[in-house]
Amino acid sequence: MQRTTPRVSQILESSLYVDDLERSRGFYERMFGFVTVFHDDRMCAMEVPGEQVLLLFRHGMTDQPAPGPGGVIPPHHGRGALHLAFAIPFGELTAWERHLLDHDVAVESRIGWPRGGTSLYFRDPDGHSLEVATPGLWPNR
Repeated sequence: MQRTTPRVSQILESSLYVDDLERSRGFYERMFGFVTVFHDDRMCAMEVPGEQVLLLFRHGMTDQPAPGPGGVIPPHHGRGALHLAFAIPFGELTAWERHLLDHDVAVESRIGWPRGGTSLYFRDPDGHSLEVATPGLWPNR
């Protein structure tokens, strides 16, 4: 009997691991307008449009299991420069270039993709590679 794979509707959370939680929280508030929905000395959860959450964890705070409501959150971590990409509308690319310039954030790379999308790459204060991309990068976006 062949079974079908249960559905997944989207990525709910993405995590980055940072040295200075307040510095990173401020960066994501200024650069993306993300709103903090939870914050303590261990982590910060920020609302991302599209019913998604960006989790910022202070390095070393997730190496051990953590008690949660009704269970235990398994340990996890990320080392080195990680990558996240955020979708932007076609007409917002120039505004993003200006926004990055206004905030003294250097564009590390600009790529025009074969499907017609354009990506801008830059770094957050911890050296993570961030990307804003117009539609036309992937077949489904």
